[in-house]
Amino acid sequence: MIYSTKIRIASALCCATMAAALTGCAVSGTPVAAEPDVRGLETGTYATDRHSYDDTAGSEGALVEGTRMSAAVVPAVRIDPSLSYGRGGTVVPDVERALDFVANVSKPVLENRKFVTGYAALGSDKADPDGQKRPASDATAVTTAVFRFPDAASATLAARELEDVDLAVSPDNRKLASTKYPEAYVHWRPNVPTIGAFLAHKEFVISLFIQRPRADAADLTSWVDKTLGAALTQLGTFTPTPFDKLEDLPIDPERLLARAVVKDRAGLDPDQHSFAVYSPAHLVNNADDQAARQRLVDSTGAEHIALVDGGSITRVRDFAAAQALMNGLIDTAGHYDTLPAPADIPGAKCLQLNNEGDAEQEYKYRCYVPYKRYLGIVSSDQEPDVRQKISAQFALLANSL
Repeated sequence: MIYSTKIRIASALCCATMAAALTGCAVSGTPVAAEPDVRGLETGTYATDRHSYDDTAGSEGALVEGTRMSAAVVPAVRIDPSLSYGRGGTVVPDVERALDFVANVSKPVLENRKFVTGYAALGSDKADPDGQKRPASDATAVTTAVFRFPDAASATLAARELEDVDLAVSPDNRKLASTKYPEAYVHWRPNVPTIGAFLAHKEFVISLFIQRPRADAADLTSWVDKTLGAALTQLGTFTPTPFDKLEDLPIDPERLLARAVVKDRAGLDPDQHSFAVYSPAHLVNNADDQAARQRLVDSTGAEHIALVDGGSITRVRDFAAAQALMNGLIDTAGHYDTLPAPADIPGAKCLQLNNEGDAEQEYKYRCYVPYKRYLGIVSSDQEPDVRQKISAQFALLANSL
């Protein structure tokens, strides 16, 4: 896996720990019919008034565009239904992070061709062995990374040069050809059941690394063709931000981050784990069961996911869909037992980590609340805190809509 549980969206759509029990206070707001008066809820010191983050990305333009690119990269399960186990999805905001997906000798190429940003999605047909971060030798695993460059000419050169330096890593590497995508650069090492490929498409380079249970050149090449087909189809649905406009990207274009409870609204900067907006594909990439998660995303009409420190907001089709998403996520929550939710928060549900869970890697408490087209999730390692947070989340949604 590329993430620990606490920064995997699959586990709860939540990120880093936020503890400390807080004292209650009244909050402003106008009560809505059939809803509690949110002014009387125990929300601690969490802000619950309508808010907006109006800043643009500035120097973090590459990161914000990288989160947008979660919509540009196909989840593994949509390449082949057998690839149902998510191994993660991540922004690739700089050259150093890109080297996690290509050979280290690729660094000069990425620098010379002015690498901008990217996103990578990983999947397999089975879970990694316990305690391991690599697939089992008998697994089929696919890593699809899409790298952004300033223009098509730079991407075309980058694809060729990335192939050249990758080939030179070992004298045993050999070129292969794709009849379906003859412009793709493909190579493997005979008797090793892996294959790599690069394909330039407009200002992007699609980078693939595929593992199969056996070393068969024809079989591996067929998987390259299948993956490139799915990757190009998905990439074709994405509209990149013009290179000279990255600094002007709004950090919260859908006002989703502003609807999520945070400890302190001041000084929040884009962060891929704790202050970012993603497409629903990011939720699929980080699910242990990508097939089930993709069905849940499709059936609820999930549109965008905003991650904040310790929580998230997801916008879906309607209130029934928000309830369905909540129940679907709870059903796959893992080592958690039910915990009574605050009685004055309509529809809220809470969970508590049980003895089979890992308190070092997973939050001890988690609560969910659906509100109109939104599902809010909060997490904490302190029960009083999580109860205040879910109350504050309900109040913030009520005051924001």
